[in-house]
Amino acid sequence: MSAIIVTGTDTEIGKTVFSAALTGALGASYWKPVQAGTDEEGHGDAETVAALSGRPVLPSAYRLKTPCSPHRAAEIDGVEIAMDRLALPPIDGPLVAEGAGGVLVPVTRQLLFADLFAHWGRPVVLVARTGLGTINHSLLSIEALRSRGVPILGVAFVGEGVEDSEATIAAIGGVKRLGRLPRLAELTRETLAEAFAANFDIGDFR
Repeated sequence: MSAIIVTGTDTEIGKTVFSAALTGALGASYWKPVQAGTDEEGHGDAETVAALSGRPVLPSAYRLKTPCSPHRAAEIDGVEIAMDRLALPPIDGPLVAEGAGGVLVPVTRQLLFADLFAHWGRPVVLVARTGLGTINHSLLSIEALRSRGVPILGVAFVGEGVEDSEATIAAIGGVKRLGRLPRLAELTRETLAEAFAANFDIGDFR
């Protein structure tokens, strides 16, 4: 089984849209181990990825109602998150697994997502926005992953191009600059696939 983990420098930066693009490009299955919070129709990131990728989506190990950090959402919802349910699903073919928020978001009060990634031992793609503050957030995230021995495949940027920031993060962080996914005026499965193909080399993810 081949698996790639997608994480981010923060929440609401385009990580799920990138995950959908990568899932579609790889012909992979998608899994979000912990979903905290859904929209008014009860949809979460899994439904977004299914719509934008057209690929199989595996059920989350935990689907929590409260829209906040998983550790607190679980406490509010009266759910205990167990490590044995967070093992990567044994499936045939590639898998894209997406964390929640940033790398140091708590899964429980004893476990951070970065610790879970270290346990999995699979390569991570760090998704970073291109706006102000991204250098600091990205380098801190890289340092947190590297200190735990998490293999970093590279950084995927989302947003308008900011050449100096993107190059600086790659150089100082010592990571590969995978590409940049622009914000799309019309976000559909087709436009997303076209944007990914135009801005990334799929060979970097295989």
